[in-house]
Amino acid sequence: MQTIQRAIIRNNWTKEEIEAIYNKPLLELIYEAATVHRQYHKPDEVQVSTLLSIKTGGCPEDCSYCGQAARYHTDIKVQKLLPTEMVVAHAQKAKENGSSRFCMAAAWREVRDNRDFDRVIEMVEQINDLGLEVCCTLGMLTEDQAKRLQEAGLYAYNHNLDTSEEFYDEIISTRSFNNRLNTLQNVRKAGITLCSGGIIGLGETDRDRVSLLLTLANMETHPESVPINALARVKGTPMENMPKVDIWDMVRMIATARITMPKSMVRLSAGRIEMTEVEQAWCFMAGANSIFAGENKTLLVTPNPELSLDMQMFNRLGIKPMQNSKQETETVF
Repeated sequence: MQTIQRAIIRNNWTKEEIEAIYNKPLLELIYEAATVHRQYHKPDEVQVSTLLSIKTGGCPEDCSYCGQAARYHTDIKVQKLLPTEMVVAHAQKAKENGSSRFCMAAAWREVRDNRDFDRVIEMVEQINDLGLEVCCTLGMLTEDQAKRLQEAGLYAYNHNLDTSEEFYDEIISTRSFNNRLNTLQNVRKAGITLCSGGIIGLGETDRDRVSLLLTLANMETHPESVPINALARVKGTPMENMPKVDIWDMVRMIATARITMPKSMVRLSAGRIEMTEVEQAWCFMAGANSIFAGENKTLLVTPNPELSLDMQMFNRLGIKPMQNSKQETETVF
């Protein structure tokens, strides 16, 4: 019987190595990714994370893809920071529906040390007490702010790199690629796990996609969660007329992320609403083992599949929602 060697965790990839993986014949690439996936993860489990926008719109940034940027004329309604009790109620509902992680997103450029941040700290504390993994995405973060979040019980912080360093300035001018890396470093120093990935379909090349994965895969510790997003085209933004992302491009990105970062959760994120069940199944086969379930059929401000439909898909594919360590403890006792 042939023994398959366990994939080694590496942080010294070259661009040529990752490019060679990305460009493998598709079925060979998927097979390799599926093999690596089974060495570090249970193939029949997918983490369900609920994402809630706790402060919507009015962002001063100019991210070309984002409907929450104040400078673009979109139909998105600006909403101030939600009341703490409302957010906690959403988290409780998410837990009851099978989510193991609850993510809170605020359309801020950066965190400010004010009353709103104090309220976010309260939200983190109370949701942590529910037994959920708590995640936030709040923009740029200082080391002291990261420490406050960690002390409140924050499990993960999301801060996507979006695209390659080389292509970054074509998409965003109001903050630099290094600004994003600095926030990720501050999160690491505070002892919080990282959630960081990118978006495809912005007009980038395959080499840009490889470069993005190279940056993530060569971090001293890989991000514990790597979201792979397909551009959600929002009317009123500069990206509204971009073509739909090809499913096989998504599969290639997911598979390459899985092979280069074997232990990370690879999240099939934005863009699922335009994917068929069969297309999503290919993504799971290629190593995706996490999805976002948005409130009210939305992911922040863009459409997302209904949770009940996701559960039906899971049943047909033989997948079950993953439990976190806190929920496993509750189940035992």
